[in-house]
Amino acid sequence: MDIVKLYGDLTKRSINKPETALKLIKLGGLLQYTKWTKFPDKKIPKSMQYLNQLMFKYLLEPLQNPENSAFVNLFAPCEILQTFDINPMFVEAEATFLSGFYCEDVFIDAAENCGLSETLCSYHKTFIGAVEKEILPKLQFCVTSSMICDANINTFRYISNKYDIPHFVIDVPYEYSLDAEEYVKNQLIQMTEMVEDITKQKFNIDKLKEIIQRENKIKKYMNSYLENISHKYFPNHMTLEMSKLMLSHCNIGRKETYNFYKMLSEEIKTYPHKKCTSILWVHTIPYYNETLKNYFNYNEKYNFIGIDLNYDNLQPMNIDKPFNSIAKKMLTNIYNGSFEKKVNAILNIIEKTKPDCVINLCHWGCKQSSGGSNILKEALKSRNIPYLSIDGDGVDRRNTPNGQMKTRLEAFLEILDSRSD
Repeated sequence: MDIVKLYGDLTKRSINKPETALKLIKLGGLLQYTKWTKFPDKKIPKSMQYLNQLMFKYLLEPLQNPENSAFVNLFAPCEILQTFDINPMFVEAEATFLSGFYCEDVFIDAAENCGLSETLCSYHKTFIGAVEKEILPKLQFCVTSSMICDANINTFRYISNKYDIPHFVIDVPYEYSLDAEEYVKNQLIQMTEMVEDITKQKFNIDKLKEIIQRENKIKKYMNSYLENISHKYFPNHMTLEMSKLMLSHCNIGRKETYNFYKMLSEEIKTYPHKKCTSILWVHTIPYYNETLKNYFNYNEKYNFIGIDLNYDNLQPMNIDKPFNSIAKKMLTNIYNGSFEKKVNAILNIIEKTKPDCVINLCHWGCKQSSGGSNILKEALKSRNIPYLSIDGDGVDRRNTPNGQMKTRLEAFLEILDSRSD
């Protein structure tokens, strides 16, 4: 009996009773947080136990405190929001959370029934469906950027109109230059002034500098982890790897995030040298897929070392110029600009982590992950790195048939096993 699925079915049956559905979602998250706080799985690394706690803590904060929260996307400048103690509701994470309860289908259907194309990114459709059904609470405002995802601006415009709340879109140029940095910096200052006006709080630049200083320390721990994973075996889990996005992006700079990465970088040093096949994953993950779970979750034969998204900007930031630093961080992100830029960054991650292969997901509705697949393939082929590109969906189970996934993945792993014999 799958208790989580039964709970999800109960939530889906309440979809036309928004208050009841929201209570069930919050209760489910609270039960999971309590479980991992009071009764952690001691068979897994302590850092991963702590990550489970943080995942549900960060998910629950905006649901429980909507009056002090904002809608954001993966690449929003959340360091600024942290100076105001604003809780970010991270659109992509919230969609994944709902998918974890097996609820994504009803929300996707609700979004498509409103006229959205079935080819739109399922993360956004899941979130829009939940907003359309008035399941998610009204937050104070929303912030997004023009980076990477075509759906961002329209999704956040929809949220703003639906809830009648202010929204701010940061236009991020395609390439870095000093002029582009100044352009984005000025927008960040305007956004900060908007948040000051909404929250009736005075912006504290010293607090922002403290957050960026902590972020720089976190990045050192990230780099240390990547260097150690090149020769160490460390148990990983696809769901937890996805949940790291809440830490590596929207909550980076927080003390809890710092504690996690410090713990992670120290704990991996205590693990044995790897005697297994290591896999670097590119883009998002269909974490729910049974075949992937069997092969990659805490598997000692196939070590799932991580996803490139969690290491999309590892450069230190200038504490003395915080707005310029955040602007430069956005402009130089590996996902902003040409796909060749992303490929070069992935090659740098490969140089550090030394994986035995790379798997890329062409996520449903995501043009860049599909369009750039062959470019990445050729770059890896020239370096004799085995590569598999698969079609699937990070949220919607209906778009990732397990039989097809099993056939392709097992054939690929057989080739890898034969090379290592």
